Amino acid sequence: MWIIIQFGLAAILLLFSTLAAWYEGSAILDNPLEWKHSTPFSQMMYGQVHSKSHISQLDYFVYSAKFHPFFPIIMAISSLYLLILIGYYFLKPQNKKFACFLFILGGGLFLLGCFFMDSTTTGGKIFFYIWLVSGSLCTATAIITYFQVLNHNPRR
Repeated sequence: MWIIIQFGLAAILLLFSTLAAWYEGSAILDNPLEWKHSTPFSQMMYGQVHSKSHISQLDYFVYSAKFHPFFPIIMAISSLYLLILIGYYFLKPQNKKFACFLFILGGGLFLLGCFFMDSTTTGGKIFFYIWLVSGSLCTATAIITYFQVLNHNPRR
């Protein structure tokens, strides 16, 4: 029952923070000087962005993460929490698989942090550290969980 409550609260927090980040990111429409630097999704679809109508909704999140990172940070943390909670729910009875899940997730978070390593914006730097710390915590938890399984199961 407790896991359902956690899942519900995290999902509500994710939904609220997503809507807030989307709203804050819509400010990119009024900032044409940032269109070249903050519209990677639109540039993939249309090439160079010349008008507001060519800006993808996904680019709102990019702009928000760069210049108003509070809600995108809440989005990232609640998404990560939900992902770990789902992995825990389905893989906890099989501790080795849960440890492998956390190890792979930690590696993915480190990799994600590499995209933000050289960021010049405050939001980018914050996301670099979030992915770095989250990856470290997932990896450390995976190692601890794995060795606890080995110590409790001497037959391996």
